Order: sequence, then C-alpha cells, then structure tokens
Amino acid sequence: MIISAADLEFGQPVYETHPHILQPGELTPGITAQEYHERRSKLAFALPENGIAILASSELKYRSGAVFFPFRQDSNFLYLTGFSEPDSLAIIQKTGPKPGDYVFHLFCRPKDPRAEQWSGPWSGLQAAEDVFNADFTGDIAKVETLLPPILRGAGKVYTDITPSTPVTGQLVTTLLSHLHLPPAPLAGLVHSLRAIKSPAEISNMRHAGRVSGRALTSAMRRSWSSEKDLEAYLNYAFTSHGLSGPAYVPVIAGGSRGNMIHYVHNNRLLNQDDMVLVDAGGEYGTYITDITRTWPVNGKFSAPQRDLYEAVLTVQRKMVSLCRENATLSLDQIHRATEAGLREQLTLLGFDLSSGGGKMDVLFPHHVGHYVGLDVHDTPGYSRSLTLRQGHAVTIEPGVYVPQDDDRFPEHFRGLAVRIEDSVVVDVESPLILTTEAVKEVVDIEALS
Repeated sequence: MIISAADLEFGQPVYETHPHILQPGELTPGITAQEYHERRSKLAFALPENGIAILASSELKYRSGAVFFPFRQDSNFLYLTGFSEPDSLAIIQKTGPKPGDYVFHLFCRPKDPRAEQWSGPWSGLQAAEDVFNADFTGDIAKVETLLPPILRGAGKVYTDITPSTPVTGQLVTTLLSHLHLPPAPLAGLVHSLRAIKSPAEISNMRHAGRVSGRALTSAMRRSWSSEKDLEAYLNYAFTSHGLSGPAYVPVIAGGSRGNMIHYVHNNRLLNQDDMVLVDAGGEYGTYITDITRTWPVNGKFSAPQRDLYEAVLTVQRKMVSLCRENATLSLDQIHRATEAGLREQLTLLGFDLSSGGGKMDVLFPHHVGHYVGLDVHDTPGYSRSLTLRQGHAVTIEPGVYVPQDDDRFPEHFRGLAVRIEDSVVVDVESPLILTTEAVKEVVDIEALS
C-alpha cells in the first residue's frame, strides 16, 4: 500500500504537508536538500583522511516545571542537516579525497504514536532517509551499539560534544576516550563555511530585512504611549507578513533608557518629547535580520536630537559604504574608522574629547558590528580581524550614548541615545543593504508623522 507523504505527520514542515511554507525540493524555507548536501560535502572535503564530524542536536529547554520553550535546533546541526528535532546525532564521515566523498548518518527518534499523541509528531527513521537524505539511520536510544563501528575506522574525530551535552554527551566522550580518539573542535570548521552566505541564504535574510524594515517604518508612522505596545506591534507585524516571528528579544528603549545597550524590560511609558531607540528584527527560515532605528516619539526631532542623530547617521552611512570586498577592510578596521568618525562629528558638536579619561569608551562602548546569519551574533569565534569577503553578512551599528548626569559632556545632549544599525551583505564593489526599507534619513522620518 502506497501512502502519500501529504497524509503523514512529520516533526517539521515538509513540502508535501506545508506547500504554503516550502517550495518543491526545500527542506527548510529557501534552502534545498541539494544545498544541505553541498554543505556536508564541503565540510567532509575539509576533513583529513578518514575524518569524522559528530554533532549533537539541541535539547528541549524548559521555562519552568512542565512549561517548555519552542524548540530551537543547534545552529551548526541545522546548517548541515536541515533536521529540526531534539534527541538526534549527526555524523559526517569522510570516505575519499573528492568533494561528495562522504557518508551521512542521522540517529534520531523512531516513530512512536503513543508518545506523539502527547508531544506532537516527529519524523522518524524512514523520513531521516527519505526526506533528509541520510545514508544510514538508527534509533538514538541504540547509539551505544551503532556508534562504535563507525568510530573504529576514524583517523580523526571533530566534535564539540562534551560530557555535559544532553542525551549523548557522556556516551560519546567516554567512547572516544576508550578508542584513544582525542577529539578536535568542530565549530571553527563549520563557522568558516557558515560565514560566507550562499545566494539562498542571502535571499532569506533579504526577505527578513525587507519585512522587518517595513514594520519599523510602519511603527514610525504611529503614535506610541508605551514601550510594551510598540514591542507588541512589531512582533505582530513580523509574523503577519510572513516571518516566523521576532529574531531576538527586542530593545524598546524610551529616552535615557537607550543608554542601556541591551535594555529589554520594555515596560515603561514613553515621553512624547523623548526619542525611542528600537533594536528589533524578524526571522525567516531561521535566518535573522538585525536592525536598530532611533526616532522622536512625537515625530519631530528637537535641535539637539537632530544634531546628535545626524552625527551618528553621517558615520553610519560611511561605514556601510566600506562593506565591500575591494575596500580590503575587516570589521575591526571599520570599527576603528567608526571611532575616528564619531570623534570628529562629536567634536564639531562641541564635545571636548581631547583629554583622556576614556570619554569615547563612555560614548561609544561597543563594537561597530558583528556577523549575522542563523544567529544574531553569528559564527561566534570567527574573527572580526579577517578581511571582509563577498558573501560575508555583518551589521554596522554605530551609536552615541550620552550619560544623563555626566558634566563632561554638553548639557543639551545629556540623556540622549542614538544607535542606527543595518544588516549588510558584502559584495565585491558595493554593499547589499538588507534592511533598507527601514527609513533613517531625518526628512523621511519626520515626513511619516
């Protein structure tokens, strides 16, 4: 008896059950099964002879008691498999010197109708082969007997699994020790692949940036009396226009609260004479966008607000223009250029920055940017000192935060905070700004009110 995949239940959307979310051939929104194969192939090609990479899935995390958070797969695991379920182990085994010479093992939970009645469906072993293209599958509960034959032929094992890794950590680390296979870290190899975005990844991020940017511009058109209402509107706008939801907990900071870089309480009333600093973006296909905009709550900048805003915007525009391969700059070098640019602009506004005392560290305490992709701060450990190349995706986010009660700075600027951030993909001759729909020119912001 032949059963259509459309009549089955899986642990995540597949095209046959969710044609409104996925296109034919896609495992996750925008990313095809072929692209996942090519990612595994590139990783295997980077491994030494008989090398093996082992990745563990994330676990289901609990908020309190029996109340759990929505499951979020480990980013490296997801990048290589497209499989978004807990209690899973992926193994990529190099079998030869050419690209494509690898075997993909995926150990996961077999179908269990009784358990799925309570927890919802999961995909099972047959789908691991038929949908996710594993060469070999097995019950995660039997990995103790399935794993040793694979590892005995290994020349070198790469993994980030530790004894504290849930489900399989103790077993894998003990087994590697018994087989005298000291593991090497895997994250660096995967991050070097993740750092250069494919056209499909850029398309996902552009979609997230487009929808998020429009949501922010729409928010600027409206009148807000509280941070919480503004946050709720943005979350709704992201989801109702085709994104999966917010990419991170947003910053909705009215007035001097914008001086707290990661203020996320978002529970105060907004003063109509203040500015509001909003750091918020949506997610599509697990790819994120990161945007910050600062605007006057009443729609019109006061003279000090406009002066400080224009100073930051002047520098931000210049730094975005440097996000191109032929500029041969790194994020660290762009950061140093940002500090110099802000110092120049602030001096023109009457800030005395000539003496020491770490004044610039107070006014601009964070780095100008970071990598973005599957994570907001993508590929941790991937150096910001590397020269930017075509396909790198970064943020550019200069900010100036003037303390409320610091008499070293001009009085009319005290308590003001401005950050302007775009997500940008590096191309050879020019940057691709992913978040351009979020307006940022003073004339455009004021025209919205």
